Amino acid sequence: MAKEKNDQPKKKLYSRLINKYRLVIMNVETFEEKASLTLTPMNVITVFGSVIIFLVTLTIYIIAFTPLREFIPGYPDGTTRKQYHLNVMKADSLQKELDLKNVYINNLRQILLGQVPVDSIGMKPDTSLKKQELNMNISEEDSTLRAEVEQESRYNLSPSQRTTTRQDESMSSVFFFSPLKGMVSEKYNPIQSHFGIDIVSPSNEPIKAALDGTILFSSWTSDTGYVIGIQHENNLVSMYKHNSALLKKTGAYVKAGEVIAIVGNTGELSSGPHLHFELWHNGKPVNPQEYMVF
Repeated sequence: MAKEKNDQPKKKLYSRLINKYRLVIMNVETFEEKASLTLTPMNVITVFGSVIIFLVTLTIYIIAFTPLREFIPGYPDGTTRKQYHLNVMKADSLQKELDLKNVYINNLRQILLGQVPVDSIGMKPDTSLKKQELNMNISEEDSTLRAEVEQESRYNLSPSQRTTTRQDESMSSVFFFSPLKGMVSEKYNPIQSHFGIDIVSPSNEPIKAALDGTILFSSWTSDTGYVIGIQHENNLVSMYKHNSALLKKTGAYVKAGEVIAIVGNTGELSSGPHLHFELWHNGKPVNPQEYMVF
């Protein structure tokens, strides 16, 4: 019985919510019925709740995703944030300028008073190097090495021959990739300042890198046209001149056999489609035909 009594208020509330009511629109003078609508409290609550939820969602969307949020008091717009950033940078620059001016004025005041301003840079002693711990004596290993080198070079005819021998030994183990297949029209002749070889080939033939390396130079010159140079290991440099087009830029890393340019006839010193190829080792030109086949 007690449970039925507790359920009675809930049933009454539910029955009130589902009770149907009729909303009538009438003419006041003629009492003529113009329109009518059957409603329940549950329907009214549902409609008004849905409208409120829709309006709240629409307001949040407008504030979050449209420029209208900038009209809300206290909300900064894009221009304000940008101006704030610029003001911070200007303030920092002005502070640095002010510090420099203060240093200048202080130095000038000390000079006028006869006091030479002290430079704080370089006045502290270098504590990273302890000179008393340095060993200036020649080690036994260094003496042995010096004796071996002097013994090897004793029977050489001249220093130039010793340099050439070491240069040949260091380059003999290097495998070069032929940059272009063709006929050598002019050979290596350093006496006539021809520090490379000329390889005749049809136009638009690809030119390949002789070794792995980094593009050292890739530009145009009036004498040799489009020129590209590569820095390799072992202090080797290869130069490719009179090209019609350059396919690599300065700083790029290339592999041996990778196409870097196209055969051409550019520059005032060119008389036909060919490649002028130079090979330099330790800052001196060498004959490319001694190390590769064209």
